[in-house]
Amino acid sequence: MPELRKHSGLFLNTLLFMAVFVAVSAFQTRNMLSTSTTVAPALTGSLLRGGSYDIATTGGRPLLIYFFAPWCKFCAASSDNLTRLRRLRDDESLDILTVVLDWQSRDEVQDYVDRHELDVPVLLGNSQIAQDWRVYAFPTYYVVGSDRQIRRRDLGYSTQFGLWWRTWLVD
Repeated sequence: MPELRKHSGLFLNTLLFMAVFVAVSAFQTRNMLSTSTTVAPALTGSLLRGGSYDIATTGGRPLLIYFFAPWCKFCAASSDNLTRLRRLRDDESLDILTVVLDWQSRDEVQDYVDRHELDVPVLLGNSQIAQDWRVYAFPTYYVVGSDRQIRRRDLGYSTQFGLWWRTWLVD
């Protein structure tokens, strides 16, 4: 009988923790673009390393979009996970795009990219992109399917496994 009581207490605590986690996640993402039937908004602009980007002309593969700011400590902590994700998911199965927002100069962005050894394209974003994509905190992630529907969304620090999980089974 004491063993049953011990396990039921552990089960209830785990259930409570999971409920709080789900509630906090739902609260944080309440103002983000919906994942039900939302088509990804326009996303165009100049790339840090030259050239331009337009989401409308991409290759029809799933896309992870990572919005960050160069001063953001959580972005700095999770940016290495993007590089690791690139090693797990090749260009043929997933496109990865980072979009810098709230930046002062190209040098500031380049320093961030160099410091974190980002090997994915960096779009130089602006306040209109932030508004269109409802980015109000950093980092913000959206996973877009090959049909350009938003499939998943989240914000805050994410592990390599968390990024992989968000992009898994997205067509």
